[in-house]
Amino acid sequence: MIAAMERGAGGQRVATVDHYLRPGLLQLQALPPLALYIHLPWCLQKCPYCDFNSHGLQGATDAPPEKEYLCALLADLEAALPLIWGRPVYSVFFGGGTPSLFSPDAIAELLAAVRARLPLLPTCEITLEANPGTFEQQRFAAFAQAGVTRLSVGVQSFDDAALRVIGRVHNAAQARAALEEAARCFRTFNLDLMYALPGQTLGMLQADLAQALAFAPPHLSIYHLTIEPNTAFAVRPPRNLPDDDLAYDMLDAITRATHHTGLERYEVSAYARPGHACVHNRNYWEYGDYLGIGAGAHSKLSFPHRIVRQVRLRDPRRYMQQALAGQALAQEHDVPHADLAFEYMLNALRLRQGFALADFTARTGLAAGSIEPALRQAEEKSWIERDLRCVRPTVRGFDFLSDLQALFLPAHG
Repeated sequence: MIAAMERGAGGQRVATVDHYLRPGLLQLQALPPLALYIHLPWCLQKCPYCDFNSHGLQGATDAPPEKEYLCALLADLEAALPLIWGRPVYSVFFGGGTPSLFSPDAIAELLAAVRARLPLLPTCEITLEANPGTFEQQRFAAFAQAGVTRLSVGVQSFDDAALRVIGRVHNAAQARAALEEAARCFRTFNLDLMYALPGQTLGMLQADLAQALAFAPPHLSIYHLTIEPNTAFAVRPPRNLPDDDLAYDMLDAITRATHHTGLERYEVSAYARPGHACVHNRNYWEYGDYLGIGAGAHSKLSFPHRIVRQVRLRDPRRYMQQALAGQALAQEHDVPHADLAFEYMLNALRLRQGFALADFTARTGLAAGSIEPALRQAEEKSWIERDLRCVRPTVRGFDFLSDLQALFLPAHG
């Protein structure tokens, strides 16, 4: 069967929905839950450890081009609608960059436009990432009025010296004020914290953690500082990074402290009180679908006979121009049949509860027996525990997560 094609606004050949519905190797019986990710790529200043598609503004008084970018986002969404038509949306996530640089009015306008085009569930979780700068903090109540239901506050540390070393533009006092405001305005909010920072001792980490837990956050995300390629830290690595043994001691301290305060470690880097796990991130880890719009946004979309990954153009200016012409995509490919098991495990094994074998089959179209050799190896290494229905990573499996996931690479298959 020849894929149906049509001409886009610029004369380019564009695949129609029939292209995605053509016969293929997979036989998915049902489509997974669908989320919407909206990338707002600007921030006041790019952090030296950040490898996300973010772009610092030129000056403190500069602002993102809201109107132009919102028009591009809606054009991008309109072009993608045929691929997800009629599917309910479980969560919306505004990521960045620093989405809270956009005005509450712009967020409200964008959410209203999304609701006019997509069937958002009544329980749809709507998350917005925010940094604790003073002028942004004053917007938190307005973001709630705009329709945001969950705020994620990028604190990273309560130590002023550590914040300067990792290039954050806020200080500890602003972080505390932002969290107080977040707790006042939102039933659910997330606090982002980092550990293994340059020069950080175990005592310093424990002080940061105690300060974070004093705010009783419903959700806590804690990340090990890593030096990623194509970042400022990769070019000029910071000095005095904690060694692996100290980093493990820090993680042990985090696990003990969060457990004592009622936060459950439900994912490798995420801790939550009952009912406050992040719906959007769980959808990623359970190999759900997501449409990503905005500069550099990624999508994973399932169809009856294939799973497709897409990437939008990264440069914001070029993205805006091309999205308005119906050409926001930079890359698109079907997930190779041989990669499906690894892709699934790369996500699902991050969850403490693991996954159901029936869900593995439903999301990948693969038989559970196809991963039996790798599961057997993992069990022999005490990295997983399982029964006839479910597979769960052990505590040791969490410690060796990358090695556990690697068992499912095609070469092991």
